[in-house]
Amino acid sequence: NLLDMDTFSKSDPMCVMFIQPMGTKNFVEFGRTEVIWDNLNPDFVTKFVLDYFFEERQELKFELYDVDSKSKDLRKHDFLGAATCALGAIVGSNGGRMTLPLSGLAKNAGTIILQCEELSDCRDLVTMQFKGEKLDKKDFFGKSDPFLVFYRCNEDGSYTICHKTEVIKNTLNPNWKPFSIMVRSLCNGDYDRTIKVECYDWNSSGSHEIIGEFTTSLRQLSQGPGAGNHYECVNKVKQKKKKSYKHSGMITLLSCSVEPQHSFLDYIRGGTQLNFTVAIDFTASN
Repeated sequence: NLLDMDTFSKSDPMCVMFIQPMGTKNFVEFGRTEVIWDNLNPDFVTKFVLDYFFEERQELKFELYDVDSKSKDLRKHDFLGAATCALGAIVGSNGGRMTLPLSGLAKNAGTIILQCEELSDCRDLVTMQFKGEKLDKKDFFGKSDPFLVFYRCNEDGSYTICHKTEVIKNTLNPNWKPFSIMVRSLCNGDYDRTIKVECYDWNSSGSHEIIGEFTTSLRQLSQGPGAGNHYECVNKVKQKKKKSYKHSGMITLLSCSVEPQHSFLDYIRGGTQLNFTVAIDFTASN
């Protein structure tokens, strides 16, 4: 329920996170989310990775802006509201989830929902590709503009968005590009954790229509293409209304590969040696 700052459409929100370095009272920018167009209830994909220190008070500030241009200067964008809290308060909240009111231009400037989770040490990278077949037609003058949204299941049973595919315009048989995501972002290193996938029809107004959804796990996906990774895309609203309803199309896994991403220390521990030689030409001209 963010403030609507645009005249002919909805706000285009972006969240900026600030941290307060130890021993200082000033906040410094840590990172920015992506911009979500025409949406007063944005669900941001961008994650911020922080080191948590139990013995320190780590103040965080979150500011929401309506993005009006490509400028990186926050003063060029409309301020929507802000909230401040300690990282420890989020970590210690029930399920690692906290809801805070936004303060700023108006009394009711909306809320911000913060979700945190400890990252596993898993450094695997998974690369996947999907296609859709015979999806439901949602557009009156065309077909559908489908895209996929991936969610990982949290420890409290709620879901957190972790990836969006690109939108493919005017087709009921989309073939999305391959994408890569860290396993710890997709399922926090737990190959058996539920992954929910929703298929939407994109609308320029920002009110995307759901085509259907299905659930899977990385263990299932890592088995590769086959009957086990051929999913019925089910619209639960239609399923309740129509007894004859089966599904709203099929989503098929085309490829899936999991590869470890080695760190610099892994190479050093593995016996990598570095040699560096410098040569200097001592001539009169130099």
